[in-house]
Amino acid sequence: MAGAQTRGAERGPGRPREERVTGAVLSAVVELVTEQGMGAVTMDAVAARAGVSKPAIYRRWPTKQDLVIAAAESRIGVLSVPDLGDFRAELRVVLTARLEAYRMPGSDRLLAGLIGAAAEVGADRAEYARYTERITSETRRILERGVARGDVRADIDVRAAATLVAAPLLFRLIGERELPDSQFVDALVDLVARAVASPA
Repeated sequence: MAGAQTRGAERGPGRPREERVTGAVLSAVVELVTEQGMGAVTMDAVAARAGVSKPAIYRRWPTKQDLVIAAAESRIGVLSVPDLGDFRAELRVVLTARLEAYRMPGSDRLLAGLIGAAAEVGADRAEYARYTERITSETRRILERGVARGDVRADIDVRAAATLVAAPLLFRLIGERELPDSQFVDALVDLVARAVASPA
């Protein structure tokens, strides 16, 4: 399905139980953030909410930072957009998928907490950078596909354009404290598509 998060792990022996534990822990993080904010996310609280042991959490996520990034990625993760033959159509798929994720309860607190945690002293900023690289990878891919097709300018700065796509929805949600809507997505599709379009 277009816009769905990709799931690379294949099932194997023990996989269902592993997936249950992972799902329970990541859901617990999202619930705690939604209900009480990022300060409520401790290994003790997560273990209690998820009904798992702390060692089970630490085996998967050695630090709170790892855990919070994983929880964010479970909500706002990597997208997979098929080749629709048109950059504007593919851009709409990306932005609509993000809109749906951002409008879910708790997404604003989760993302705000993630951004704040990245700025804390001692945070592994490279790990946060790798997360943002992953979640903008599909936008870079559709831009590159557009260049190859000829509907996106060949001289485009792909990384800058991907940031241009990602930032407005996030700022509307976190900076302006408003839930973005489909009209906002329509405006963004039009603005970005015109900005990167190949000359007529």
